[in-house]
Amino acid sequence: MRIAVIGAGRMGAIRVEDLRPLVEDIIIANRTPATALELAARFDATAVDFDSILDHDVEGYILATATDAHAGLLRELISRGKPILCEKPIALTLAENDAIIEQVNATGTPVQIGFQRRFDSGIAEAQRLIATGALGTLYAMHLIAHDHQPSTIEFLEGSGGIFRDLHVHDFDLIRWLTASDIETVYATKAVRAHEQYSTYGDADTSLIHAVTAGGVQVSVSGTRHDPVGHDVHMEIFGSLDSVAPGVNARTPLRGLDTGAATTMNIDSYRGFVDRFRDAFRGETTAFTELVAGTRDNPCPPDSAREALRVALACEVSVEQKRPVRVTEIVAR
Repeated sequence: MRIAVIGAGRMGAIRVEDLRPLVEDIIIANRTPATALELAARFDATAVDFDSILDHDVEGYILATATDAHAGLLRELISRGKPILCEKPIALTLAENDAIIEQVNATGTPVQIGFQRRFDSGIAEAQRLIATGALGTLYAMHLIAHDHQPSTIEFLEGSGGIFRDLHVHDFDLIRWLTASDIETVYATKAVRAHEQYSTYGDADTSLIHAVTAGGVQVSVSGTRHDPVGHDVHMEIFGSLDSVAPGVNARTPLRGLDTGAATTMNIDSYRGFVDRFRDAFRGETTAFTELVAGTRDNPCPPDSAREALRVALACEVSVEQKRPVRVTEIVAR
């Protein structure tokens, strides 16, 4: 199997590292050739000119460039008919998402979206327990998404904001775990400590109340800074059981009850790669299986489209200070 990785930054490097034991050949293209050459040398891959990537015969593509380049490159790659793993998001507007999905449907090209949290062992087990009825009737869910370190200015310029960048993962998980669309959201956001977010109309904290079409009430907490570490976990409450994926000795919470300090916050997660390293590995493996035709697409493009739609509803909610029905959000 020969796979092309487009983009040699942090995510491109993760994908190449995880592909190396799974495939025979990897080619890497990056707009800065020296970066591609360096990554290729580390993993016995081949660096090629960025503009020539479509000239090479491969069995699949991994798109790991900056967000603002995704839509244009996807249009070109989809026309080749080979499976694609695209890091989220497809694009930052609903209209661009819809155009890409229309092309996917017309060509039949498999496009897997990079929502790696679905491959986290604890979250995947929670999904299994919900699907089998082991938790009973779902009462409520609490999702925590707290970055360890604030974003850089360079990142903020193209991130799309806290709802489109950070919380689309949470919105995808809510839909996946409950097997139900998000029906309404009420969102707030603020700049509490890191003023660079104000420059871009962004925020360093957010809070969302979401209700699914099936009636599950969900709270989502987001921060761009957690001094203790990177914290992504959830609490899921049902009529038969309650579970907490992501709560373990490395979860950056400092318990105050007697004895708690000895069992929590040991070697806290230092970033999203650290927190989800195994999940990324599982996601890349799943993509090679998709390329080989041995599994169905684990995360199709409509997942990204609907998560973005919820993010846009949150932005309207913040602006208009009211609950927003997700069906109000349409492509323009």
